[in-house]
Amino acid sequence: MSAAASSSKNPVLVVGSVALDSVETPFGKADEVLGGSGTYFSSSASHFTPVQLVGVVGDDYPVEKLEPLRARGVDLAGLEKVSGSSFRWRGRYRHDLNSAETLETHLGVFSHFRPNIPEQFRSAPFVFLANIDPRLQLQVLEQVNKPSLVACDTMNFWIESRRPELVELLGHVDLITLNDAEARQLTEHTNLVKAARWIMDKGPKHVLIKKGEHGAFMFTRDSIFFAPAYPLESVFDPTGAGDSFAGGFIGFLAATGDLSEQNMRRAVVVGSAMGSFAVEKFSNARLLEITRAEIDSRVQEFRQLVAFDAALGA
Repeated sequence: MSAAASSSKNPVLVVGSVALDSVETPFGKADEVLGGSGTYFSSSASHFTPVQLVGVVGDDYPVEKLEPLRARGVDLAGLEKVSGSSFRWRGRYRHDLNSAETLETHLGVFSHFRPNIPEQFRSAPFVFLANIDPRLQLQVLEQVNKPSLVACDTMNFWIESRRPELVELLGHVDLITLNDAEARQLTEHTNLVKAARWIMDKGPKHVLIKKGEHGAFMFTRDSIFFAPAYPLESVFDPTGAGDSFAGGFIGFLAATGDLSEQNMRRAVVVGSAMGSFAVEKFSNARLLEITRAEIDSRVQEFRQLVAFDAALGA
């Protein structure tokens, strides 16, 4: 299976944060580098299909650093620049790279963000509602025209503080991505199969539960699919891995225009590959430099991770 996209170019609309991150890990640190869910998603998805990014930055944001994204087909017409300071996050990872310790969060202009979807973005066939307030995610859906697929992400903060709105949102999306801790918190089920069933009862047909270095599950009413995480020798910065996974997953679906069960499974593997690239350097640096050949090669390596002969001896 190749990750190569078909010639069809279905754009993906993503609404999310565009931030500046300062990150410290056991392998080094980086200050004021590109971050945010919208940035990581776009860096990943743009390897497959055109991306339309909607977000907000302050007048202190180094927008010139987004030029490599623009050059790769990310339309920044929906990125508002307003007076004030940009969204900044400072975090630290210790030896457990699956969990970040947040040291500082300054929402800045993001605290007043109200998504305004440009007219030319409203007919995008694929929509990804990145990790923002579910009230804003619902506002986005009021502005788009019957997309083929709507996917969303969330986090523990919204599950705790905006639960009714988040449950309402579930009735309007086809797919949700969240990690295992978030799935358990949202559903109050410790068992992930039961948690996925609870979520599907609220609306989504597909539930993607990410387990960090332990891979990812995709649940539907009739099936469970699992993709392992790629075994990396070095992980420099796990920030944005989940958004990069989502970017690869949705970007591949948009590029192929195929929402069949088999292609959704391929998309999970492509997403896992993109997430594995994202963590190899700080910020989105690795995602900006990889080639399509490298992506295809890693997807093929995923096949080898799970390939085996089903015939059992006596």
